[in-house]
Amino acid sequence: MPMSKAVRVRNLTIGGGAPVVVQGMTKTDTRDVKATLEEISRYADVGCEMVRVAVPDHEAAEAVKEIVRHSPMPVVADIHFDYRLALEVIRNGVDKLRLNPGNIGARERVEEVVRAAKEREIPIRIGVNSGSIEKRLLQDYGRHAETLVKSAASHIQILNDLDYDNIVVSLKASDVPTMVAAYRLMAKTYDYPLHLGVTEAGTMFQGTIKSAIGVGTLLAEGIGDTIRVSLTAPGEEEIRVAWEILKSLKLRDRGANLVACPTCGRLQFDMWPVTDELEKRLASIAEPITVAVMGCAVNGPGESREADVGLAGGKNMGLIFRHGEIVRRVNQEDMVEELWKEILDAAEEVRTGGKGSQGHHAKIK
Repeated sequence: MPMSKAVRVRNLTIGGGAPVVVQGMTKTDTRDVKATLEEISRYADVGCEMVRVAVPDHEAAEAVKEIVRHSPMPVVADIHFDYRLALEVIRNGVDKLRLNPGNIGARERVEEVVRAAKEREIPIRIGVNSGSIEKRLLQDYGRHAETLVKSAASHIQILNDLDYDNIVVSLKASDVPTMVAAYRLMAKTYDYPLHLGVTEAGTMFQGTIKSAIGVGTLLAEGIGDTIRVSLTAPGEEEIRVAWEILKSLKLRDRGANLVACPTCGRLQFDMWPVTDELEKRLASIAEPITVAVMGCAVNGPGESREADVGLAGGKNMGLIFRHGEIVRRVNQEDMVEELWKEILDAAEEVRTGGKGSQGHHAKIK
């Protein structure tokens, strides 16, 4: 797949061969600056690199000034219909617009927004959504992938006619095959950076599966430059899922990778509470380490030796491995805490480029 154009957003590059950027969207009321900044801070903690905020009115547009000033990452303003809000957030320092130029009125209004965006070198993301396709296109072509691309093309043409080319495009649908087909067609037709996502994907369970299939399929084909996972769940969960998709395809490397066997009749210790607790704790680890928790002697020792930190379970006990070596034997009740000590030490080792704060433990006899 040909490389897309590069678009700069504050200190980030989207497209042009740059690493895929992880985005989130706040779920707070943008007018509540304190709550919104607190949410953005939580997003940053789990690896969010760009954040979008809804701007439904003047008060929200005014709040953007303070949000941008204190945000640790670029801020995207989500604008619909009212060109005056776009002008206001540009004045207030926003880093990027999500705006469809065909939806904000007469040409002179679009010209005014484009002129302001050019002056500040602010990119515009054209965001086509299967749920809000223009009536004319819907009547003529139906709700299909080709219709999404036609809609995007009409908005792109408006900007191109005004000599504006600093564009990112998304073509989201809640139906995964439609979304995948639309992005494939778009990637063949244009070289603008693509923002991937399955819109209205649903709950944590269903939405994660839809997003992994839709976004993951495209990324595996070399399509996509930035992603946002949309879930009916806290925004932090969206970002964690986005990172897991990228990590599984070896496109980005952040945070811990937990390898765990599915368990079977050979299991001789209570493994699920161990993996459940570790998964919660590992969300706080930014370093790219692998942790393996295995249930029996078939694959356990091999997987545990391959991991940075591993546990191979036995009868109400387990052996902890570190870099392929057994470091100690632990009972069921001590597994989580003893593993966690080794995980923190392994993370510190990666962070400092040498031994962790505790160093390697003595091998057991």
